[in-house]
Amino acid sequence: MKTLTHKFVEFIPENIQENTIYISIEYSTAVHKCCCGCGNEVITPFSPTDWSLTFNGESITLSPSIGNWNFDCRSHYFIRNNEIHWAGSWTDEEIKKGKEYDKISKEVYYNKKVKSSNPDNESRIKKWNFWKWLITKF
Repeated sequence: MKTLTHKFVEFIPENIQENTIYISIEYSTAVHKCCCGCGNEVITPFSPTDWSLTFNGESITLSPSIGNWNFDCRSHYFIRNNEIHWAGSWTDEEIKKGKEYDKISKEVYYNKKVKSSNPDNESRIKKWNFWKWLITKF
């Protein structure tokens, strides 16, 4: 199983090393090279509506999964206790729904009026929150 080494830094270095995730608590961000080996840099900001970081004193976990939908590789994986756990690929429709969920989640969190042509967004948010919770149990 592929693993990453974590490094806590104030500033993200210019040269990102393979198999290393750089974590800046001060700037609420982590950066690593895509785990598929394509060489793209993956940026994961920490916020209530983006990723969360757990450090147990020995290893790190990022939640939720990392879906590199804008890269040619379209890789999808979890980082759990410094280990890479590969996840299934998403269809274009699943990616579209995931992006819409992210947008709605941010709007709800930041107390903005949800604007969408889909009337059952509240139901979808509840379903997505259930799946996000369920994923953290694995």
